[in-house]
Amino acid sequence: MIEERGRDKVSSISREAKQLPQLLSLLKKEPPLPEQPAMGFFTDTSLCIGCKACEIACKQWNQLPATTPEWTGTSYDNTQHLGATTWRHVQFIEQIERRKPSTAGTTIPASGTKRPELPLLQPMNAAAQDVIPATPPGTALPFFSSDRWLMHSDVCKHCANAPCQEACPTGAIIRTEFDTVYVQQDICNGCGYCVVACPFGVIARDTGGDGQAHKCTLCYDRLKDDMKPACAKACPTNSIQFGDVQTLKQHARERVGELKEHGVDSARLYGADDTILEGGLNSFFLLLDEPEVYNLPANPSRPSTHVLPTSLGTIIAAILMGLMSIFFFKKE
Repeated sequence: MIEERGRDKVSSISREAKQLPQLLSLLKKEPPLPEQPAMGFFTDTSLCIGCKACEIACKQWNQLPATTPEWTGTSYDNTQHLGATTWRHVQFIEQIERRKPSTAGTTIPASGTKRPELPLLQPMNAAAQDVIPATPPGTALPFFSSDRWLMHSDVCKHCANAPCQEACPTGAIIRTEFDTVYVQQDICNGCGYCVVACPFGVIARDTGGDGQAHKCTLCYDRLKDDMKPACAKACPTNSIQFGDVQTLKQHARERVGELKEHGVDSARLYGADDTILEGGLNSFFLLLDEPEVYNLPANPSRPSTHVLPTSLGTIIAAILMGLMSIFFFKKE
């Protein structure tokens, strides 16, 4: 009996010894993937027509559930905002009577800057010339109408210094070899720190599902197969452009110059330089108005920038409390 128990124990130890290399292999750190050029999006809002093809393509490829349409009463856009199951969102920004007449009879923007002297297209006698005009008579030239809709396809900015990554306590949010920001779902514990840290309102917890944080992955699975992200592939006007970040930034600056040459002085880039979050955005935008109009913060902040002043404030408060305690106890 004792001999049998001894043999069983020896055999179990030998089995465990054979499994030891396999267990140790799980602890072996895999070598990092070779670095690739930083990839991102350049979204040109002057070309966006609000078709929402990017929204649909994103949901289809990533198998995200459809959002129930709701009438907000403030916009024809029923998606409303980015969320855990909406990684692309096309904003409809309606601007009515944004220009006011001046005393000289010309029209100037409400901001006070003078509008370019571009008259309305002259009506033409279609019957006499036997031609149908491509533009309805009396229509203002593009970008200079008194009423307009701004279309803006919003997405995760894949910040060079991502606040969500700084706030993540589990290391679930990482940077890929393409310099994109990616949430590892098998590590995310759904704490929500990243949600409050993101200054753009991009990342969100799926409260009706797994409770974890979700956002745009920049189609990481497609990138590994050298494919375009689904939204950029589906965009019919080339408003969403994908590629090497530095190349996109050069093209974006040329596009702004082209628009300004045609009188669109309000054209500007958002996130293409290093002033936003001390490093810029890998997904940046060409805007036709102030960033706040598009619900984008003019000067977003990083959580790490608040650590030092908050820590100093805590230390100073603790010292003052200590001195006050010493003073009162000594007085007694």
